[in-house]
Amino acid sequence: MKAITVCQAGGPEQLAWAEATAPRPAPGEVVVQVAAAAVNHADLRQRRGLYPVPPGASPILGLECAGAVVEVGPDVQGVAVGDRVCALLDGGGYAELVAIPQGQLLPIPDGLDFTEAASLPEAACTVWLNLVMLGGLTAGQTVLVHGGTSGIGTFALQVIRELGARAVATAGSARKTDWCRTAGAIAVDYHREDFVTAVRDATEGRGADLVLDCVGAPYLARNLDALADGGRLLVIGLLGGRSTEIDLNTLLRRNLTLTAGTLRARSAAEKARIVGQVREHLWPLIDTGRVRPVIDRILPLPEAAEAHRALEGGGHIGKIVLTTPRSDPLSLHRARKDSRLP
Repeated sequence: MKAITVCQAGGPEQLAWAEATAPRPAPGEVVVQVAAAAVNHADLRQRRGLYPVPPGASPILGLECAGAVVEVGPDVQGVAVGDRVCALLDGGGYAELVAIPQGQLLPIPDGLDFTEAASLPEAACTVWLNLVMLGGLTAGQTVLVHGGTSGIGTFALQVIRELGARAVATAGSARKTDWCRTAGAIAVDYHREDFVTAVRDATEGRGADLVLDCVGAPYLARNLDALADGGRLLVIGLLGGRSTEIDLNTLLRRNLTLTAGTLRARSAAEKARIVGQVREHLWPLIDTGRVRPVIDRILPLPEAAEAHRALEGGGHIGKIVLTTPRSDPLSLHRARKDSRLP
């Protein structure tokens, strides 16, 4: 098979479309022929040598994909060759074939094609894990979402709305804040407005119940300021940096909770539990069209370097998706005039 390989740690130019060893399914795994794989910031960090591959995971980039099952390993039940699936991966999505534990598979929701389905697993699992399983989000609460037009953000804003909660979203341009408003959020241009003030204004001074943060160190103190007493800060990324100081008395005095939640390093059993909850609680919202994939652009997998440059550039709204050479992007992705609307 062919896959995107990293020649050495560095920039996008280090990505190459080359021959790689095809996977075989271990007990409890299936092999999927990849039709599409989505691009995530974790892929960029791994390419730069900043995100070590967990023991036993594929060193090939790619944490989510969609395609068809082509081989079923021992101890797998209820999955057959030919099944159309999408999946949360430990790695290996930037390839023609990938081995996946059965517990990390999801059926492709009705009416979606492979490119749309490939954009869902990482965002859906990250959002559900952090907002609901760790954050305890309930109807009537307020959530501050940083990066409202990112792949995670575009999904989170829709889920928050469908759960009966309210979102305040940060974004970096008028085009992006406009999109956040179409998703039902109060939008804050972080270049021109203070998100702490915006949250306090939106909540009559109380603050947000949850903050979903992908920035990290530079936002820590202000995120705590934006929280209501008893609120929860959920860190899912470190785009702005990882080291800073914190006054622990602020957490104690205001009964605040600071949680960091990622997916890749979790055990197969933990991932299966998260995937199971996503299938139960979020997949019906996608099946009915109440939550929809948001895709910024589609590129052929051999052009992964260009996809990485686009994600690093930050001008996207939603996901960037790669399609394998065996797939025809025009047939896989049905063009919609409103494909970016929630």
